[in-house]
Amino acid sequence: MAHPAQKILNAKIRWKSSHLYFFWDQDGILLIDCLPKGQTINVEYYSSLLVQLKDILKEKCHGKVLFLHDNAPAQWALETQKKLAYLGFQCLDHPLYSPDLALSDYHLFPGLKKQLKGRHFSSYAEVISATETWFDGQPSEFVLCGLQMLEQRAKKCMSFMGSVLNKSRVW
Repeated sequence: MAHPAQKILNAKIRWKSSHLYFFWDQDGILLIDCLPKGQTINVEYYSSLLVQLKDILKEKCHGKVLFLHDNAPAQWALETQKKLAYLGFQCLDHPLYSPDLALSDYHLFPGLKKQLKGRHFSSYAEVISATETWFDGQPSEFVLCGLQMLEQRAKKCMSFMGSVLNKSRVW
């Protein structure tokens, strides 16, 4: 029996000069990592996260993984692309940047930010724990709903971009 492809989403949220990186699928969070304060993401660091993700996925799923991440330089560097291919992840083409198409921006982060607003944390572990608790409390169809919204927004964006391109040819 063939298994459906598992979609993996990647997102980041800035937290007091640090970044939290999320890897999630239709069932919830797979991996959260907190980039240490003052450190910037680079190819080596991001590749190490991909290896951790692969280890998590070995236990979870069987089948093809479709990977959608944002367009940060470390994520689209040639070395990262090679690592993704080596790990067996198939990358989905990233659409041209549009806030309307950033799934995490319109679906994940608004509710999470609202939940965490005004709270004080003494460690990154507490932030990660609060994030996992919030995510675990979402209804089972939470990610699926976001993916359906992504499809609708992508179609709308492509339709709009097509009309802009067609108009630009006229002059």
